Amino acid sequence: MSYIELGIFVAYMLAMLGVGYFYMKKNSGQEDYYVGGRNIGHWHIGLSVVATDVGGGFSIGLGGLGFVMGMSGSWMLFTGLLGAWLAAVVLIPRVKSDPAFAKFFTFPQIIGHLYNSTTAKVAAVICFLGYLGFTSSQLLAGAKLASGTFEELDLSYALLIMGAVAVVYTVMGGLKAVIYTDTIQWIVLMAGLMFIGIPISYNYVGGWDGIQSTLPQEFFSFTNLTWQDLANWGITIIPIWFVGMTLYQRIFAARDVKSAKKAWFIAGLFEWPIMALLGVSLGLLSRVAVEQGALEGFTTAMDPEMGLPVLLSQILPAGILGLMMSAYFSAVLSTADSCLMAASGNLTTDILGKYYTSKSLKEEMKISQLLTLAIGIVAIIIAWQMTEVLSLMLYSYAFMVSGLLVPVLAGLFFNQTSAKAATASMITGGSLTAGLIITEVSLPFGLDANLFGLTLSLLTFLSVIYFEKNNSSKLKSI
Repeated sequence: MSYIELGIFVAYMLAMLGVGYFYMKKNSGQEDYYVGGRNIGHWHIGLSVVATDVGGGFSIGLGGLGFVMGMSGSWMLFTGLLGAWLAAVVLIPRVKSDPAFAKFFTFPQIIGHLYNSTTAKVAAVICFLGYLGFTSSQLLAGAKLASGTFEELDLSYALLIMGAVAVVYTVMGGLKAVIYTDTIQWIVLMAGLMFIGIPISYNYVGGWDGIQSTLPQEFFSFTNLTWQDLANWGITIIPIWFVGMTLYQRIFAARDVKSAKKAWFIAGLFEWPIMALLGVSLGLLSRVAVEQGALEGFTTAMDPEMGLPVLLSQILPAGILGLMMSAYFSAVLSTADSCLMAASGNLTTDILGKYYTSKSLKEEMKISQLLTLAIGIVAIIIAWQMTEVLSLMLYSYAFMVSGLLVPVLAGLFFNQTSAKAATASMITGGSLTAGLIITEVSLPFGLDANLFGLTLSLLTFLSVIYFEKNNSSKLKSI
């Protein structure tokens, strides 16, 4: 690692910490800390949404998909575009225009309003565990980037550095620091990919002639995937736009319905085709370099998610490498901070909120910051035990979706109010998905565990509703 790279990296991290410190001085309570004062414009919200959703994990994950399957890997983020635009049309008008939700901070508060406090607690636990895992995946993505780029940096030390920076500035600044740094981070990432990473990598492998002569044609096709791939991505990623705590925080933070909808349309467009094609293209270029024998010490049998950082570390000149790595670290931090804020909001507001309702605004802030710090430390420990970024992300998504999707849709759009049905469906759906993932059971047709969890959640919800109505009819007849 040259002093130039180190200097750029340190300067960038200090700048992020500076933003956190700035907003720490401006935040006056949970209204600022968790929902940004509810007055943030659509461009900041939109860029923050896409930075959060794509971020470092999907950036690294897309590189891995491009390495393994080529351009077809970009369809993973097409499901993100569908989810974002569907939520803009259906979800945002329902949530943002309802006066009942005007003072909420979190997604479980909506569940509590639709059903009861017990249901809200169950939703809060599911959200908390899901975003704890998601935060860990982002920190692991950053550590992989750093250790793959700088040979002198061990994965464990890289994880400590990335974790410390992300946790500290998030603890200090809250959602305002998160959203405004996300805007900067996303612009830095886009510029880095388009003007540094892609052009230099393209030239390094010999341009189009070098690429075409090295890889088989299926790498350039958009049909090099199975229907199971598309189904599993869709069933996991599209619904997260309806249950994601980070997304509800930004709906609450937007100025009005129109502003929030614009933000979601902006986010969808940046997800696909822009980020999707950039990410898989760089992964594909790293595969070309490996097949050409141009990456020292790296083979196709190694972790495909490490191909991209290894490629960049070996082809970029001093100074430029520091800028490119700062761009990718931007992506990692932009998701890690948002997920950390989501987990903190769940724990502080939904799970432990009743224990300090009489506290002053200043005391609330201190408690929120301490809990955010504690969650960040746990996330770093979890990341220490994991090896693959994309799997950890999708597992976290699947757990939340299978537990939360059915109750929120039933309550928001079908006027269902059975707390027993909502609670039972959350517990059964989330538990089945988690159990299938942990036990690594071989599932029929290669389908995702989330599909089975969602199916059980829906059947449970409908069964409880049916029995409640039958019992009610019997009581009336008596």
